[in-house]
Amino acid sequence: MPLGPWKKKNKSTKEHLVDNEEVSGGHTGAGSLGKSAVNGAGLPPPPASLRPKLVFHTQLAHGSPTGRIEGFSNVKELYAKIAGAFNISSPEILFCTLNTHKIDMEKLLGGQIGLEDFIFAHIKGLKKEVEVYKSEDALGLTITDNGAGYAFIKRIKDGSVADKVKVICVGDHIECINGKNIVGTRHYEVARMLKDLPRDKSFTLKLVEPMKAFEMFEPRSKGAKPASDNKIGTGRGTLRLRSKGPATVEDEPTEFEEKAVKKVDDLLESYMGIRDTELAATMVEVGRDKKNPDEFAMALDETLGDFAFPDEFVFDVWGAIGDARDGRL
Repeated sequence: MPLGPWKKKNKSTKEHLVDNEEVSGGHTGAGSLGKSAVNGAGLPPPPASLRPKLVFHTQLAHGSPTGRIEGFSNVKELYAKIAGAFNISSPEILFCTLNTHKIDMEKLLGGQIGLEDFIFAHIKGLKKEVEVYKSEDALGLTITDNGAGYAFIKRIKDGSVADKVKVICVGDHIECINGKNIVGTRHYEVARMLKDLPRDKSFTLKLVEPMKAFEMFEPRSKGAKPASDNKIGTGRGTLRLRSKGPATVEDEPTEFEEKAVKKVDDLLESYMGIRDTELAATMVEVGRDKKNPDEFAMALDETLGDFAFPDEFVFDVWGAIGDARDGRL
């Protein structure tokens, strides 16, 4: 009986999150690798003696002196270190990019950092409120999050409802939907909330855009599409940030891992309207040695208990991991 024992019965609010489309009217660097889905639960931070003694260089994306940070094991600790280096508060940081100060959605930082990567922190800038008329089922937004409670816009589909509202931009943090503050809400829940908004009615969004230096102002970006050759990190190894347990230094992702993570991330967008390479990498790691879809589904449940995926998605992910492992991707 495929996948039956795996599905959660007491999480009905999450069992119907997706249709086969982007945020259809309706989440961490380069991608968020690790376990974004369980970021809120996790074990206490490991003692300093267990943390890798690695030093990274960082700047505020809109312009600042260069700071040095070390001794962090997860995204929240990283933000705290950056905040301390520049005498700002951690909640001011929306997200970070690697090796570019631009709002480049293909360079987002999350759970893996190349040992030679330079970290740019994008902090809160202009606040704005916009009214949107939902003329179609699909808004055309893809949502992700920063691993520390902020959901933001990763992609805007050409010609979509959101694309026609020019004040909505890639990189904008979604702070409120119809007056309801959603800070701390995971990206997949934000996607569901947007999808569930009624058609042919208006709704309001409160957004916070990243602060920009004068020279950074440029035409509105719709977000780059994932590139198959986009590698995670530029160094010879990466620091893997984990929600549970200490950070670890690992080799750069193998060709199998890169192909599998990209395919699973594409499936997340197709089924759930989110992009989350941290979650995708965790699923690839879980499925690497599983012998069948049922075993894979059970392992996903143990690892990502906060999620409830449809059977079709689990089968497709299982197939994608197998294709990557066998060189068919």
